[in-house]
Formats: sequence, C-alpha cells, structure tokens
Amino acid sequence: MTVLPAGGSPEPPTTAPRTLGALRACGHVQRDVKDEVRANLLVALRGGHDPWPGIIGFGDTVLPRLERALLAGHDVVLLGERGQGKTRLLRALVGLLDEWTPVIEGAELAEHPYLPITPSSVRRAAEFGDDLPVGWLHRSFRYTEKLATPDTSVGDLVGDVDPVKVAQGRSLGDPETIHFGLVPRAHRGIVAINELPDLAERIQVSLLNVMEERDIQIRGYTLRLPLDVLLVASANPEDYTNRGRIITPLKDRFGAEIRTHYPREMAAEVALVAQEADLGGIGAEVGEALLEVLARFSRHLRASAAIDQRSGVSARFAVAGAQTVAAAALRRSALTGEDHAVARPVDLEAVPAVLRGKLEFESGYDQPAGQSSERDEQGEVLTHLLRRAVADTARARLRGLNLTPLAAAVSGGYRVATGERVPAGEVLAALPELPILHEVATRLGAAPDGPPGPIAAAVELALESLYLTRKLGKDADDGRTVYGAP
Repeated sequence: MTVLPAGGSPEPPTTAPRTLGALRACGHVQRDVKDEVRANLLVALRGGHDPWPGIIGFGDTVLPRLERALLAGHDVVLLGERGQGKTRLLRALVGLLDEWTPVIEGAELAEHPYLPITPSSVRRAAEFGDDLPVGWLHRSFRYTEKLATPDTSVGDLVGDVDPVKVAQGRSLGDPETIHFGLVPRAHRGIVAINELPDLAERIQVSLLNVMEERDIQIRGYTLRLPLDVLLVASANPEDYTNRGRIITPLKDRFGAEIRTHYPREMAAEVALVAQEADLGGIGAEVGEALLEVLARFSRHLRASAAIDQRSGVSARFAVAGAQTVAAAALRRSALTGEDHAVARPVDLEAVPAVLRGKLEFESGYDQPAGQSSERDEQGEVLTHLLRRAVADTARARLRGLNLTPLAAAVSGGYRVATGERVPAGEVLAALPELPILHEVATRLGAAPDGPPGPIAAAVELALESLYLTRKLGKDADDGRTVYGAP
C-alpha cells in the first residue's frame, strides 16, 4: 500500500533540475533516508512545529521515545494492543521525508542519480554521464505498507526470479532476471509491516540481511544492493502466543521496540473519538458529553474482569459507538420529522447490542452459539458499565449544580417521556420553566435560548443522572421511556 496525497499525483516544481549535471550544479546533497528523517525531525522540533499531526494521547510517552529512536537512526517496532494507533503513527512518518527527492528517470527502483545500484541504471549512468535524466518523487510515494498475512511469500517481500526474463535468454545468475519485491522497491523510502508476528518465521528470516547487511538473497543468489530503507513494524503482544512471534534474530535487528497504549487522559480519549468518528459525514450532531460517555464506557470495559484484556478494547470501539449513536439520532429525526438530528442519551441504548461483537469476553461470560439462556450475562455487563459511564459523566459535568428542583418537578407530576419517536420539543414541553434547566444546558454546551435538540440532550442527561442516583423513577415500554416519581 502506498499512501497517496489528497487530490492525486502532485507536480514537482518547474525549476527542479532534469539532468544529473544540472542536479550537481544546483548543489544538491544526497542523504540517506534515516539522515533525511533525522534532519527534518530536528527542524520541526527546533521550530516548534508538530511533526505528528493527528496523533492524540502519546505526547508525553510514545512520541518522545519514537523521536529518540529516529534520531538514533534505528529501525523501529511498535508493540501494543489493537486500536492503539500504531498504523496511524507509522503513516505519520512520511511527513518527515523531504517533500521531493531526485530519482533516475525510468529506473525500476527509486535510485538516486548520484548512486545507481541496479545493473541497468549503472549502465545508463555510464552511457549518459551528466545527461542522465532525472525525475522527482513525492514523499507520499516513498512510504510502502504491507499487512503481514500467513500467505505472504519471500517473493512478495524480497523478490524472485522472473521466468519471463529467463525465457528471453538471461541466465539464472544474472541479476537482471530478478523481479524485485516490496522491500527493494521501497529503496530510499519507508517500509512498514503491520502485524509482523503473523509472518511465517521462514519469511521473517528473509528480512535479516535486508536489515543488517542491506543486501537480498533470492533462490541461492546474493544480489549486492546497498538498499536504503527505514524498516518499521507493528505487533500485538497477544500475537506472540496466539498466531506467531517475532523471531529473536529479527527482533535483535530492530534498534528500538516502543510500547504504545490507549489514551491515558479522558480529554485525549474524547478528542480521539471526535477526530476519528467523522460524524459530519453521517449528518447528526453528537455533543461532547455523549462522546465522553462513550470514552468512559471504553475505559470501564478495559478495567472489567468480564472482558478479555489480552485482546484489549480498541479505540475503534468508542469510535464505532459514536457513529452508532449518530446513526440512531439520524433515524430518530427521520421518524419524528425533526430538521436537525441531535443525539440524546436515549440513543446510547443502541450501543451495547450493536457493538457487542467487537469485544472478547472471558470464558465465564461466553454464551455458546445457538443456545439460549434466561440471563444475558454479557448484555448485563455492558448495560451496567454504560450506566456507570453516564453517571460518571453527569457527575463530572454537573458537579456543584443542585438538581433538586428538577427532581421535585418530575416527581410532582411533570412526567417526561423520551424515545426514538419523541422529538426534542416534546421532551422540553413536558417540563415547567425552571432556572436549573438553563444551568444544565450551559454546563453541557447547549445555548439556553438555542434550538431544542442540544437542550433536550442536556436535560435527558440530567434526568438519567437523577434516575441512576435513585432520585427519579423510570419506566420503559413500547419504545418509550418515561421519567417520574421514584
């Protein structure tokens, strides 16, 4: 996989040299990939620029370690549980490459005009001299990504003898009979291998020479190629025992092994969910309070004894939860005829059922397929933890507010109904004018004199908080939930 720039292939500067002689005349200096990354990283750090756009929650932990490894010129493996942003972090490395780099025009590999390495490029350099054609390669084409799968072959990664070239009369020992694999074709770039332990051990062996001696061996022939690559990889600790492992000699050749983690701060987890969910594409508004509920829900799941923590609870869980809540709000707006879809706490009810399959439960909570049970223990766990997340969020965001007037009004006869067929205006119309409602709306990011959707979402969260603290009762029937006296 090559990450392409937005808008298609970019065009190099019109003033860029087009021959080897012109390249030398302009004073271009060749650097290998690791020197290039080191220099650009130092420029970013000294200039106060963020070299890791879109990376959230790693600022004081993972990123300093990764920066030290890159400054040291190390190949790197990121070790962490699923959904911790390993692949996103690897893809961010492309931003540390020069935007444009010169290559020999028409060469099979991205060879620098100063240093041709394949036999055909060496011949062309000798033939053309300073007139050797020069092309320019954008950095987005210098990042190559491979998902390790059990069927990956040595030919995929390193290369193989090309039978067509042999049939054309070349001998097997001729270096020009080789069809290059992914790693040589990433010459002067970054190679990222996701889920490295999934590679068969004999395939991992083929990378040993690439990482240390920087040559490749194909079917008994050693082709001396001074490959210039930065090799990075990701791995899940659980994979070491479940599906495979990184063989010791290969692990030894990585200069740095860096552990990733889930966001440690609540604000970082909420920001991550908001960034990755892309809710604008769904067309529904999900307030920050509900995003916090989903973030807390994920964190409670990561601490639960009912969940297999060796598999982890991916950040994708909360992201998918936010998208599910947005979809529930969009569906509700279609049923009620509301013009603008705004998620309310009632939409959280869709999350456990939809996302249960993304979790691995401990064996005591597994329900055999095809068998019914009087108790849905998995569902009970999810419902309980989601309610905890709602209560914790309401407590944090409404701390210091006296909700007693709201509880008294509802208990005194102003019963409030909500549900997927209840519009926001109807929720608000069920309550009298209370100053506390304005305070609740303000605390939860809704303008007291604004549209009803965000205000109803804020009021529902306060009502659910009162119910969870047993200050209100709640009856659910036929798709409607009614808050009343306890």
